[in-house]
Amino acid sequence: MRELTVLGTASQVPTRHRNHNGYLLRWDDEVLLFDPGEGTQRQMLMAGLAVTPITRICITHFHGDHSLGLPGIIQRISLDKVSHPVTVHYPAGGHDFFERLRHATSFWDNSDLRPEPVRPRLLGRPWSVETSAGRLTALPLRHSIDTYGYRLVEPDRRRMLPERLSARGIAGPAIGELQRSGRLGTVTLDEVSAPRPGQRFAFVMDTGLCDNVFALAEGADLLVIESTFLAEDADLAAYVGHLTAEQAGSVARQSGVRRLVLTHFSQRYQDATQFLDEARAQFEGDIVVAEDLMRIGVPARAGVPA
Repeated sequence: MRELTVLGTASQVPTRHRNHNGYLLRWDDEVLLFDPGEGTQRQMLMAGLAVTPITRICITHFHGDHSLGLPGIIQRISLDKVSHPVTVHYPAGGHDFFERLRHATSFWDNSDLRPEPVRPRLLGRPWSVETSAGRLTALPLRHSIDTYGYRLVEPDRRRMLPERLSARGIAGPAIGELQRSGRLGTVTLDEVSAPRPGQRFAFVMDTGLCDNVFALAEGADLLVIESTFLAEDADLAAYVGHLTAEQAGSVARQSGVRRLVLTHFSQRYQDATQFLDEARAQFEGDIVVAEDLMRIGVPARAGVPA
C-alpha cells in the first residue's frame, strides 16, 4: 500500500478548516511522518491513524508550523509502547531545537528514538540513507533557516514473466537462483523478465525557487510541494522564501511529475480553486489541491501492470 494522508495544509497560521502541516506516507512497510505541526496527534486520530506503524519522522526545518507537533508524537510513541526503532531526520543545524522539542515536558520516555540529523554535502555528495522503501535523500532549500527537502527513490528492479519462465521450464527455487545470478544455464534474466522501474516521492516545503527544488521533483510519481502564495503576491513569496501555485505547476511540468499535490496555503486566501487554476496554467497532469484528512494514492507504475 502506497498512500499519503494529509494531516494539515495551513502555513504559518492555522484556520478553522486547515490545521498546521502534517503528512503521513505509507510506502509498503515503511511509514514516514513528515513535518508534524501543532495538532498532528489529534489529526491522526481524526484520520483513523495510529503512531504505532511510524518508522521514520522527517523534519524539513524548525519553524513551528512544521515541528510543534513533534513533542506530542514522541510522547505518544512512548505511551503506546512502540517496540521498533523510530528514526528521526532533521537539519543538523537545528539539533538544539530538536532536543528542546523532544524533552519539552516531563514524560516516561521508553521509546527507541534514533536521531539521524541531515548534514550538509560531504565530498560533493548529498546526504542520503537507505531504507526498506529505497534511498531517502535530502537537499538544502532556500529559506530563512536551515531547510531540507526529501526525496524517496525505490530501486529499479525486474518483473518476472510467468509465460516466458514456463516456456523455458523454469519454476520453483530455480526462479530465485536466476534472479540472484542473472543466468540459469543458457537462459538470461533479461529473456524472462521486464524492467520494473522504481517509484519516486518528493516532499518540498518552505523554499524560494532554486535548483534543488527541481532536483528533488525530477521524475516524481508523487510531488508534495508548498504553494503558499498566488502569483499576485510573487514578490512577497520570493522575499520570504516561498513558492506560488504557478511556480509549483511549472516545477511539476519541467520535472516530469506525474501527480502534483499543492499544500501549505496562506490564510490570506479563501478560494482554493485559485491555486488549482494557477497551477493548471503551467501543468497539464494530475493536480490535487490538498485538504485536511485527504488520502492520496501514489500513482500506479507508468506502463507497468501492478
